[in-house]
Amino acid sequence: MPPIALPHDAKAGPTKSEVRAVVQSKLALEADDHFAEVGSCTGAVTIEAAQRADRVTALERKAERLETTEQNLAANAETIRADVDLRNTEAPEGLPADADALFLGGSRNFEAVLDHAVETGVDRIVMNVSRLEVAGQATEAFRERDILEEVVQFQVSHGYELAGATSFDSQNPVYMLVGSATNDADGGATGAADGSGGEDR
Repeated sequence: MPPIALPHDAKAGPTKSEVRAVVQSKLALEADDHFAEVGSCTGAVTIEAAQRADRVTALERKAERLETTEQNLAANAETIRADVDLRNTEAPEGLPADADALFLGGSRNFEAVLDHAVETGVDRIVMNVSRLEVAGQATEAFRERDILEEVVQFQVSHGYELAGATSFDSQNPVYMLVGSATNDADGGATGAADGSGGEDR
């Protein structure tokens, strides 16, 4: 699928394309999925999800950022297949009760959002964190709710020309938490009940 267009800026920067590729891999969206997002910002993740899923519900608490999401969605209208519902609200208010996959692009109110995910049985949950201390808090929150499957830390570096050779400019690391609130027969989260979950995988 060709790169998405992001002509409008939300002054917070979109999730980098390399990070989005990992996010989409972990979400594993299918054609009949309902995808929910907390913190749409520029709409980068929203757009890519809308190219794959059947329905998308995207929440953004800042009206100006939601407008940017809407504008960037319009710029990619020809590739959008999903029914997209943009909501100017602060999570967990406004989250759907039937989401198959959930992405948290920020850490605001994340514990309440995770509680909602557990209550409604969200099958795939991905949360991106950029600060180490918050990553630790989020990891504990996932563990406490028995939904943690793995924690991934990665960093992307882009090459640039320096004195006729190639050097690299590294971006800040990203901590990605992946989990599921889909209960198995034993009442535990898939991937955690058998002891194979956690960041040591």
